[in-house]
Amino acid sequence: MSVKTSVKGGQRDFTTGSPLKLILAFYWPLLLTSMLQQVYNFVDTLIVGKGLGDNALAAVGNMGSIFFLIVGFSFGLANGFAVLVAQSYGAKDIEQLRHRLAATIVLGAILAISLSVMSVVFLPALLNFMQTDPLIIGDSLKYGYILFGGLSIGICYNIAGSILRAFGDSQTPLRAIIVSSIVNLSLDSLLILVLKTGVEGAAIATLVAQVISVLICINRLKEIPEIKMQREHFRNSIKVYLELLKNGLPMAFMNSITAVGCMVVQGFVNSYGVVYTAAYAACGKYNNLFMNPAATAGSAMTSYTSQNYGAGEYGRIKEGLKVCMGISVVSYILLGSLMVFFPAQLGGFLLSGKDQIDLVCQYLPRCGVMIIAVDVLFVVRATVQGMGKPMLPMISGILEMVLRTFTVSFFIGRIGFPATAYAEISAWVGALIVNVVALYLALYPLLRTKRQYKLKRALN
Repeated sequence: MSVKTSVKGGQRDFTTGSPLKLILAFYWPLLLTSMLQQVYNFVDTLIVGKGLGDNALAAVGNMGSIFFLIVGFSFGLANGFAVLVAQSYGAKDIEQLRHRLAATIVLGAILAISLSVMSVVFLPALLNFMQTDPLIIGDSLKYGYILFGGLSIGICYNIAGSILRAFGDSQTPLRAIIVSSIVNLSLDSLLILVLKTGVEGAAIATLVAQVISVLICINRLKEIPEIKMQREHFRNSIKVYLELLKNGLPMAFMNSITAVGCMVVQGFVNSYGVVYTAAYAACGKYNNLFMNPAATAGSAMTSYTSQNYGAGEYGRIKEGLKVCMGISVVSYILLGSLMVFFPAQLGGFLLSGKDQIDLVCQYLPRCGVMIIAVDVLFVVRATVQGMGKPMLPMISGILEMVLRTFTVSFFIGRIGFPATAYAEISAWVGALIVNVVALYLALYPLLRTKRQYKLKRALN
């Protein structure tokens, strides 16, 4: 069966046409989706902070590293599976695509049940490991039990979204996030500000919004003809499952290893009291928000690279890399400047305590100067992963954990809160170096072989 190269129903074939136009057309809906998600997370934080106080904000923010550990694992696994689906789509091998997708569904179901149970069981131990302040541990548990109890919903959304992106569809996730954002913020306002449900209200609002997103994405997936599967597509050999796990597990472990490093930093921060915890939570929100355009360029590059790698169009990967690097540089200039020049205003927007805002002012300018490292990292790492080469990016995740842990443990007792910023910066730079090497080793031999082949054909 052939795959049409035209854009149809949101699907996009990245193997033909202008890389610049294709990537930008795919990127903007992805960016809007991601920004809306960040904005509603941001407003959710604002409602919690202003409606329930700085301690409640610290309790919710304290869950960020644990949530990244669990959800990041599932997200990495889903992305790893989707890379192979996208490669099959780029190669126009629809039978292989359907078998890989069916195996993804089976593995996803097992993952959803297992992670949900384990995260609920081990949540108290994880909070104690992070030296969570007794003032906020109760709210952290309430918030975490609800979110992790419904973790399967988030995993379904991650898998559905990853598959849609593999097909070049960035429109459907945008529609899903628009609807779910409205629902989430409406429920936040009702449950927290009107009904006074506390942090539980924020968790419930998030789960309801995720359910809506999942339903919208699944409804769209049913309409894609290339993935209409029969029972025989679910009868896969162990080879298909191992192939998916070989690509997915390194990406999953990379996210989780990185999250462990973040948890260690969070633990050191928590040991200095709630003021540090609240300030660090606010800084984390701004970091995530301002990294978003470059991270989205990385997501676009993964789908673009996967399809072109499957089609053997290695030169197009290089062209796409230039486009996404340009996006990262523009993002750095605009958003890094905000972090450097307006830290007090940014801190005051989320926090009310002067001590907390002062700490934010020590963190944001330092990270703002060096955020270019992580902006470029997102694109380089995504390219390597899209080529189905996840091992060196996983090693870079280990390096991130080591650098974060060493930097914060060595410096926080000497220089205080700025050590948390230096922990981030050291992790970004170290991971970038490893992934640049990985990209060179993965892409350069393919480009050289392709050039030699073309030259040989021209001479003959």
